[in-house]
Amino acid sequence: METGMDRMALGADLGWVSQLEQMGYTWVDDDGRAIDPIQACRDMGANAVRFRIFVNPPKEAFWQKREEERCMLGFCDTQSVIDAARRVRDLGMDVMLGFHYSDHFADPEIQDIPEEWKNDDDEALTARIYTHTRESLLRFREAGIEPKWIQVGNEINNGIMWPKGSLKEAPAQLVRFLNAGYDAVKDVFPECQVITHMAGVNSEEWCVPFLDNFFANNGKTDLIGFSYYPYWMQFASDATALQGWLTMYEQRYGKPVMIVEVGAEDADEDGSRETIRHCIDAVRALPKGRGLGVFYWEPEVSREILPDHYPLGAARLLSDHTLQFTKAMTVYREYNPA
Repeated sequence: METGMDRMALGADLGWVSQLEQMGYTWVDDDGRAIDPIQACRDMGANAVRFRIFVNPPKEAFWQKREEERCMLGFCDTQSVIDAARRVRDLGMDVMLGFHYSDHFADPEIQDIPEEWKNDDDEALTARIYTHTRESLLRFREAGIEPKWIQVGNEINNGIMWPKGSLKEAPAQLVRFLNAGYDAVKDVFPECQVITHMAGVNSEEWCVPFLDNFFANNGKTDLIGFSYYPYWMQFASDATALQGWLTMYEQRYGKPVMIVEVGAEDADEDGSRETIRHCIDAVRALPKGRGLGVFYWEPEVSREILPDHYPLGAARLLSDHTLQFTKAMTVYREYNPA
C-alpha cells in the first residue's frame, strides 16, 4: 500500500526480542511450529521495526523504575540494536531508531540524565548528545544499516535530561539539546527522517506547550510522532477523533505525522485489532500522504513474562517459555497484502 510520499509504515517495536531469546523464550505459529518473531511480524503485514537505544544501560537489562516496579529493558545498547537491526534489514524491512538519552526508559514521568553525563554543564551535555548520536549512527552505517526514521528523544512532552532540558525550567536549552541530536542524524544519514515524539496524541494541553516552544525556538524536525494508548488514558479508541487530533497537529505545525506507539490490552484480541485499525484508518485519511505510519509497542510479549506485568502486548503464553502471537496485528495484512 502506498501513500503520496512513500509506502505507509506498518511497524512493530521489538526492543525486548533479543533479551527474551537469551532467556530461552520461543514463539510458535498456530500449528505449534517454531517461528522467528521478526519474521512472524512481517508475515502479519509489518514492513518496519522500531528499536530503542540507551546510553549506558545496565548489563543485566533490568531497571528498578520505582520501589514496586521493576522493568525489563531489552538489550538496547548500540551494538545489540545493530545486531537486531541486521535481522530486520535481511528481511527487507525498514528500521526506526529511538534515542532515549538516558541509561533506561525515558518517558513523560522520568527523563534521567545518563549517569556518566550527570556532572556536565549545558554546553557539555549538548556536545554529549551530538557525539553519542553521531557515533552510534556511524556504527550502523559501518554495519550497512540505514535507518529510515530516527527519534531524537522519547515521549518528550516535558523535556529531556531533567532538569537541564526541562520544558518548564529550561525551554530554550531543551531545543538546543534536541537540535544537536537532529544535526548528528543529518551528518550521518542526510536522507533519514527525524521524529519528534510526543506522548498523548489525544491531549492538546499536554502536546501543544512543548511543540509551540519547540518551533518558537527554531526546533528542527522532519515529522511529529505520537503515542496512542486509550487503555492508559481511559478513553475509547475512536478513528474519527484520532484523525481530528492528527489533522490539527499537522496543520498547526506543518509537519507530517505518525503513530510511533500504539498498544491495547493483550487479553482483548478483537479490541486490540480494532484499535490498530483505528490508527491505520486515521493516519491514511490525512491528505497528500501526510500520515506516515503506525507502530505497535510491543507485540511479542504477554503480561505474564514481564516483571511489571505490562498488559499491552499482543502474544499469549502457551507454556513456561513458549509464546504465540494473538490475531491483533494481523490487521496489517489487510492494508499490506502479500
